[in-house]
Amino acid sequence: MNKASKILRKTGHVLLDIFYYSSMALCGFILLRIFVFGSYRIPSDSMEPAILPGDYVLVNKLAYGARLFDLFSAMEEKEVRIKRVPGYTSVKHDDVVIFHIPYPNKPDKMEMHMLKYYIKRCIAIPGDTLRIVNGIYAVNGDTSKRLGNYKGELVMSQKSKEAFPQGVYNTFPRDTVLNWNIKDFGPLYLPRKGDRITLDRTNTLLYKKIIEWEKGYPLPLENDTLRDNGTPLQDYAFSHNYYFMGGDKVENSHDSRYWGLLPDDLIVGKAWIVWKSVDPFLKETRWNRVLKRIK
Repeated sequence: MNKASKILRKTGHVLLDIFYYSSMALCGFILLRIFVFGSYRIPSDSMEPAILPGDYVLVNKLAYGARLFDLFSAMEEKEVRIKRVPGYTSVKHDDVVIFHIPYPNKPDKMEMHMLKYYIKRCIAIPGDTLRIVNGIYAVNGDTSKRLGNYKGELVMSQKSKEAFPQGVYNTFPRDTVLNWNIKDFGPLYLPRKGDRITLDRTNTLLYKKIIEWEKGYPLPLENDTLRDNGTPLQDYAFSHNYYFMGGDKVENSHDSRYWGLLPDDLIVGKAWIVWKSVDPFLKETRWNRVLKRIK
């Protein structure tokens, strides 16, 4: 074997080694992104003052358990079956959570869009009964526990109906009989997996969209009664856990007060730290926010 052949052979081995180790590193990074962490840039002010526009948030996926599903089908916005590996904790009150926007395309159809996310604070968890009393969150009748941005809620509680911009005051489920609004909301029970409820008029209004999401098809509403293939639904047993999410900027947040309850499958992970922050107007790094723990 001449010298040129030896050089070519050695170069080939080096290139193969580079390709092998690069592939291993890439696979490792992908696995880390799927099972361990994610990074998300925050574009809006709905979580001020805890999180600012231009913050880059690192999300812990191990906390609640990573999700397994067909990524290609999800990217094509097809219906996917989601499985979640066990996490080391569960979603708790006041956790800051990243999740897919529940209604990314139509206000009456829950879907999972892989590229559309919200970041909000968990106000209520499965099994809770939530009310908003004069703008203040109250869970299970406890008005002493401060959930969400309590200072912001106090400010809002002093405002009259006329002081709110159009479209802000009235809330989910936008029913003139219930007349729920940003200051007087509920009571709303958050279903746990396995819970069975009676579908009277109020419950039908409150849970129609999530029942349709669980079943995978729309249900016609006739005379305040849901019908499934022509059969009236008198009650329903839920197959998922549901959460109520609220933004810290209480008067400027498109959250559960407006679109309803969040199913467990759409939860991505727990917001952990701000690893980078860039002022969206000045384009300068906000060093005082780098590695800031999210609380």
